Amino acid sequence: SLEVPFPSSREAVIALRSLSPDREPRKGGISKQLTVSGSTLSWSADEARILRVSVNSFLDHLSLVLETMEMFGSPVSQ
Repeated sequence: SLEVPFPSSREAVIALRSLSPDREPRKGGISKQLTVSGSTLSWSADEARILRVSVNSFLDHLSLVLETMEMFGSPVSQ
């Protein structure tokens, strides 16, 4: 698994909603999961191989989300 701390739980939820993929049809029972606990975004998979294969893509998308949040400033409470 990979854990990414955020300054607040609100920012972690924004990242989660931005990075959550569309549902994929089941291919061999392998799954990836993106969750938030407090202000930490966690990404995990059933197999380490799945993480290794897709980690670069995930980190590229995460970087874009972080840059976007930085450009627009801290999120306002709802």
